[in-house]
Amino acid sequence: MAISIQKYDNGNPFDFGKTSEVYAKYRDIYPPEFYEKLVELKLGIKGQRCLDLGTGTGVLPRNMYKYGAQWLGTDISENQIKYAQKLSQENGMDIKYLVSSAEELDFPTGSFDIVTACQCFGYFDKKVILPKIHKFLVDGGHFAVLFMAWLPYESEIAMTSENIVLKYNPDWNGGRMKRYDLPEPEWSKEYFTLANAITFDIPLTFTREGWHGRIKSCRGIGASNLSPEQIAAWEKEHLEYMNTLPETFEILHYVSMLDFKKK
Repeated sequence: MAISIQKYDNGNPFDFGKTSEVYAKYRDIYPPEFYEKLVELKLGIKGQRCLDLGTGTGVLPRNMYKYGAQWLGTDISENQIKYAQKLSQENGMDIKYLVSSAEELDFPTGSFDIVTACQCFGYFDKKVILPKIHKFLVDGGHFAVLFMAWLPYESEIAMTSENIVLKYNPDWNGGRMKRYDLPEPEWSKEYFTLANAITFDIPLTFTREGWHGRIKSCRGIGASNLSPEQIAAWEKEHLEYMNTLPETFEILHYVSMLDFKKK
């Protein structure tokens, strides 16, 4: 399902369901340290009922499954959920999924111990979703906003890839990320107390194929409203650039985790 938000890509519609096959193959890239940090914060562990908003292909629930929590993943895209179910079933994981926008979800009060939003919270209407999350959580429950981005100003490869995306989709504003501080946001204060604010760097190793797939599945290409011809032209140029690189290389990423406790 295509959505349009003015602050993203000049309001051009995007739909991650269009790139689900590539997304499922190349976006499962969070390293063990990412998930271990969540466990350290006691998020997504045994005995907890967890709701993952904007779950995509179920990356977070699938990778946290071994820690013993019960997970429900939701996403607005039917195709993303289809791949989430497929990957979970193939790995013998009992994870439930639901196709729904975050804003349209409805669960009884206190249905979950943990709610997570990984790489997606900026797409939600905060005025609608924040009181819902507050309602869904048990007293003292936690809401985690998680994000990881490559750092183009510290990686020539990432910067060059961004420039090729912008050549074909100049409205894309998903790049040019820098490190940022994590003060307690104003939008959270009515419903939550900030329990933890964590940032750290992670160097990720990619193959040329893996990095190409990661870029292809982004909002600026695979999920965009570019024509098949435009995407094919981007792909040809980006693959030509990939062929100039070593077979494997590192891209430095920046992780941020905001862990809120329900008031």
